Amino acid sequence: MKAITEVVALFLGFVGWVMIFVSLQDQYWRVSTQDGSVILTSAIYENLWMSCASDSTGVYNCREFPSLFALPGYVQACRALMIASIVFGTFALAATLAGMQCSKIGGENYILKGRIAAIGGVFFLLQGICTMIAISWYGANITREFFDDFFPGIKYEFGEALYIGWCSATLAICGGSCLVCSCQVTTPNDNMYKSNSFVIPIQSMSKFLYCENVFV
Repeated sequence: MKAITEVVALFLGFVGWVMIFVSLQDQYWRVSTQDGSVILTSAIYENLWMSCASDSTGVYNCREFPSLFALPGYVQACRALMIASIVFGTFALAATLAGMQCSKIGGENYILKGRIAAIGGVFFLLQGICTMIAISWYGANITREFFDDFFPGIKYEFGEALYIGWCSATLAICGGSCLVCSCQVTTPNDNMYKSNSFVIPIQSMSKFLYCENVFV
């Protein structure tokens, strides 16, 4: 049962890791809203790296953001968080593959393999948390600007990349949680020692009381 849980967790984490790349490559992180707009023949859409514009004929032009330091702070932070989630996901995949019970890596030391798999689950959790923070932070700024009546710029709505990112974070968190909860990180001898540590004093105390009654 643990082996099946590890395979399912690895699958969820891997799919979430792949969806990070899909979300980053998607140009529709935010799309200009048509609500209250006079011009309905053009649309502007952006992601973390570039801004694009298209018209009704299907012609579109994209340009990369010219300066990193000219970007808003939350965009820079979202970039860093998404890159960190890719790194955490890479470590998680490597640790999980090495720590799975069905893999031959690491021999038959299942306790050590379980601890390595648990570390992979922690990395999957970090991947999901970083992705969730980045996507939610970006979406919160879109919502704040949209409902601000005094915002002078173009108002945007959620793009498809944000929903892909939320799904990615959810899958990674579920996979990491399954790994952490299913992996065996203690040996049976450790549990026997803990139980015996309470039994031995009780037995010695009973012998002491018995000897005391005999001499009395």
